[in-house]
Amino acid sequence: MTVIEVSNLKKAYGELDVLKGISLRVNKNDVVAIIGPSGSGKSTMLRSLVLLEEIDEGSICISDAHLVKDGVYSKPQEIKTITAKMGMVFQHFNLFPHLTVKENLEIAPKMAKKESLKLIQQRSGELLEKVGLTNWANAYPAKLSGGQKQRVAIARALMMEPEILLFDEPTSALDPELTGEVLQVMKDLAQEKMTMIVVTHEMGFAREVATEAIFMDNGEVIESGEPTQLFTNPQNERTKAFLKRSLK
Repeated sequence: MTVIEVSNLKKAYGELDVLKGISLRVNKNDVVAIIGPSGSGKSTMLRSLVLLEEIDEGSICISDAHLVKDGVYSKPQEIKTITAKMGMVFQHFNLFPHLTVKENLEIAPKMAKKESLKLIQQRSGELLEKVGLTNWANAYPAKLSGGQKQRVAIARALMMEPEILLFDEPTSALDPELTGEVLQVMKDLAQEKMTMIVVTHEMGFAREVATEAIFMDNGEVIESGEPTQLFTNPQNERTKAFLKRSLK
């Protein structure tokens, strides 16, 4: 079952073409790793799925509902419903420094006012246990390591019970020794069949955990396929050159 379909996505900043007709499809329970050099349009494409970037041309369909069709966006209420199906984890945590870990998790569902405080608090406790941070519930972000902050950010994204999780370079701001704890949470989510799109420089994760790998360069999808195939036998010269540099 297709849950994300992107067709001919184009985006420019002035004279600079950032996305040059990107098309891709994500099925339910897929873990799609998007790799490629910096500046290749990976993050712009990902952010466009939740309208953090507005595209110029193309279509984005999420669970059979069009966020944008042939460059024309849906009505605001429809957009809100569509984007609520997705949670996003950023490179730089974006936690509220004046709120505790528990409060960071609970603020969005409280503002949505769709369920009882008891249910929200129960879920925040369960998610903090899931990411191994139960003992840090009442701590402020300044007291946490980078890895802990990113695990809080993942739990916060899960609080709204999204169907799809988007990760934009979730470990690139972390020291190498902290990267593993974040990747382990993501691996656990993959085993639970969470649908995920992960923009990443972590080639090991892309190779071992992803169900599909996509190589982007210069605003284009150059090559995609089953990760083992793409990593061991890339067909495009640009893919080969990138992997040669990245897998040293």
